[in-house]
Order: sequence, then structure tokens, then C-alpha cells
Amino acid sequence: MTWKKFSGEIIQSSILEEVEKAIIRETENGYKLKVCIGTDSQVKGLVTDFATVIVLLREHHGGFMYIHQEKNTQQVGIKERMLMEVQKSIETAYSICDLLDIYDVALEVHADINTNPSFKSNKALNDAMGYILSMGFIFKAKPEAFASSTCADKMVH
Repeated sequence: MTWKKFSGEIIQSSILEEVEKAIIRETENGYKLKVCIGTDSQVKGLVTDFATVIVLLREHHGGFMYIHQEKNTQQVGIKERMLMEVQKSIETAYSICDLLDIYDVALEVHADINTNPSFKSNKALNDAMGYILSMGFIFKAKPEAFASSTCADKMVH
């Protein structure tokens, strides 16, 4: 799985090593960190672009992110696509959560799903929330889900 920085620079080491180096560097610089993970997708013809982001927030001092992008040609409905996004976020969260526990860094999983029933993505809200919470992660949906609805969104649009 290839990860890159927002600048486009490809991460040569594993994402786990990269996140650990970042945690050490940022905490040595006096920052308290929180990690937010989210995925967004965009259908473009017969291809769906997915972007998963790991956002490291420095308390009151901005943040930075790592990005993984992939394409999928499987044709699915809106609810299935929302749940595919959630699955990608959970897989990423699961891969780094032990590391975050070691360094006592908080973790949230963000879903690009609207809490307003008049939006199509809302169909997936209960399933997504149950999936994320059952895995033991903190869940955020729109409008609080900036990792998916803003950060990852920028990578697929």
C-alpha cells in the first residue's frame, strides 16, 4: 500500500514507521497530537477514486496528513460505497491503533456521511456508526468528520 505526503512525496518506509517518526518528532517539539482517519470517494465514469487520509493534528497548531489513493471499477450503490469508505478507514485505523496506544495519541475515525436524512449518504449512517463503534473507535460524521469530508475530499476531486 503506497502512502504519500500532501506534497506528493511518496513514503518509502511503512506507514507505521512514518507515523511513529512523526509522533516522536512532534511530541519532542512539545505538541499534543490527535489522529483522525477518513476516506472519501468520487465516481468518475466507470471508475471510483478512493482516498484515505491519516491526519495528525497538533493541538492548536494545525496538522498534516498522509494519503493513500486507489481506484476501483466495481459498480456499487451509494450505501455500499459509503461502507467501502468506512471499511478502508477502519483497516487503516486498525493498522496503527496499537502504535497510537503506546504513545497515548487519541484516534477518531471520520465517515463522510451526512447526519441529515435528506442526504443520500445518510442511508449508511447507522451501519457505519455501528461498524466503527463496534471496532472500539471513536466515530465522527458530518459536519465533524473533516478528515473524510475535507482532507480526503480534496484528494479525489
